[in-house]
Amino acid sequence: MRIEIRIGGFGGQGIIRAGVMLATAASIFEEKNAVQTQSYGPESRGGRCKSEVVISDQEIDFPKVEQPDILLVMSQEAYNEYVDTLKEGGILILDPDMVPERKKVENIRVYEVPATKIAEELGKSLVANVVMLGAFTAITKLISEEAMRKSILQNVPKGTEQLNLMAFERGLEYGKALL
Repeated sequence: MRIEIRIGGFGGQGIIRAGVMLATAASIFEEKNAVQTQSYGPESRGGRCKSEVVISDQEIDFPKVEQPDILLVMSQEAYNEYVDTLKEGGILILDPDMVPERKKVENIRVYEVPATKIAEELGKSLVANVVMLGAFTAITKLISEEAMRKSILQNVPKGTEQLNLMAFERGLEYGKALL
């Protein structure tokens, strides 16, 4: 098993932290092999940003994502850049409020998760990345709920643990409802 995951958005959305949380959940709390890489423009906020995670039950000899099995998209620019790289039969999870313009893509499963709106309802749009991780967990069942909770607690800033866990639970509920 080798699963390639790409998370795309713009700087300031917690894209890289989401990748780190996902890789931590897989490698530390599920004892799978995982590697996380990242790429972002020179701008610290607002520029294009991606985080890639490879999860495998074998050793990972090549850490880059070439054709993701799963694509999480939190900006129009990321959608435009990466949707055509998604593997046939792959899963696309996107925030419809952040990706209003879409084209018809054949042979993929698309899940719309209004992560930014859900995060705003919780009082902080900054936790939209964790809402997406909740939905990802429910939809893919690749990582256990408990492993993701532990990873979130280990990787979020002190004082934000409860807010982030609430965001995860809301995303999890939303993802389960989509199934």
